Amino acid sequence: MVNRLVVAAPASGSGKTTVATGLMAALRRAGSRVAPFKVGPDYIDPGYHSLATDRPGRNLDPVMVGEHRVPGLFAHGSKGCDIAVVEGVMGLFDGRVDTAGIGSTAHVAKLINAPVVFVVDARGQSRSLAALLHGFRGYDPTVRLGGVILNQVGSERHEQVLRSACDEVGLDVLGVLPRDPQFSLPSRHLGLVTAAEHGPEAVSAVDAIAAAVAKHVDLDAVRRLARSVPSMAVAAWEPQVEAVGDEPVVAVAGGAAFTFGYAEHVEVLKAAGAAVAVVDPLHDEDLPEGTSGLVLPGGFPEQHAEALSGNTKLREAVARFARSGAPVHAECGGLLYLARSLDGHPMCGVLDAEGFMTPKLTLGYRDAVASASSPLHPPGSRVTGHEFHRTQLSTPHSTPPAWHWRGVDSRPVAEGFVVGGVHASYLHTHPAGDPEAIARFVRACHPFVAGVADGTVFA
Repeated sequence: MVNRLVVAAPASGSGKTTVATGLMAALRRAGSRVAPFKVGPDYIDPGYHSLATDRPGRNLDPVMVGEHRVPGLFAHGSKGCDIAVVEGVMGLFDGRVDTAGIGSTAHVAKLINAPVVFVVDARGQSRSLAALLHGFRGYDPTVRLGGVILNQVGSERHEQVLRSACDEVGLDVLGVLPRDPQFSLPSRHLGLVTAAEHGPEAVSAVDAIAAAVAKHVDLDAVRRLARSVPSMAVAAWEPQVEAVGDEPVVAVAGGAAFTFGYAEHVEVLKAAGAAVAVVDPLHDEDLPEGTSGLVLPGGFPEQHAEALSGNTKLREAVARFARSGAPVHAECGGLLYLARSLDGHPMCGVLDAEGFMTPKLTLGYRDAVASASSPLHPPGSRVTGHEFHRTQLSTPHSTPPAWHWRGVDSRPVAEGFVVGGVHASYLHTHPAGDPEAIARFVRACHPFVAGVADGTVFA
């Protein structure tokens, strides 16, 4: 596998995204071909990684795809690169709740045998840093802490004390970032504002972070650390699905409102024989010509509800398409788009439910069982997915629902909609964990190829 390192921290809010994105961008500007990764199910950070590297940001999530697939997915995403930078999630040892760190940054670092660059927010501490580093390094000696980047350092004297603390425990300081508000990225109710929505300002923010990292971090030392990994021969992941029949057109929603998608989704769709066409529900007034399947991924439609509602022509086209029985795969934001309304703004009206914002964050992995036959799953299929939203629906599911799982205190939960060819749910899934579901979806498109081509689906 390629030279590699993992960027981790003691806790969320330490500056992992800033440092990881800055490292990716600074290394690329210095001539490296950088492969970007994010631990866990997060969709937002990979958008900034993509800006920094000009490559698809990818996720490494043992919970969603199985730990046995992580090295292969890493090798797949690193093809053609000379260094890979993996941004961690939360604190170094924080994984799925009530497990022994499954899905944590430490777990992934061990799966790909990579050293860890430890980012510490140094505000409010000096020599106590030595105790913190000693504790993290000793907690699991099989995780290799390769060096420290000190973030939010207040003065030269502060830096000297912190460096002495690192010397006490024998960890190299790879860089020192001063306190500066321009090194941060804008936040919103689910975390960072997506790169697609932030537009030119996102590019400027990445440029500023890259310049700061190039100035304050020893990139040569970072490269040496990334090269200090053992040789590993790993077969790169490839979607193992069979393409059948003619090439159906699958429209995938994109643009600023629908940015929550994994790069492997499109790759599996294509491997299964689909021709993928992007549709932007904010601007496009019709589905792509010949569409016989529709994917509506997650995103932030609640931030664009008025504009989405104003595109009446596309809403009506999506409604006609869905009611024809053609396969539609909608997750989270896509689910909201298919509802009657979102925060009072008319949506597609495919689902008998209304969506609205709430102050409550719904977050966590779910071990779900498919309740009904759909274009994606036969009944009884099991998946592990992830919920991440602050919205709710007036009607949480159809009869039968898309999924059942056990909630808090083992209470049964029913969620999502299976209506005709529509499978719509709050649950995000990773296609590499179940590529056969995507292949099944493409096969379900084939009966609609001719119908769409001659216009009868939209009658």
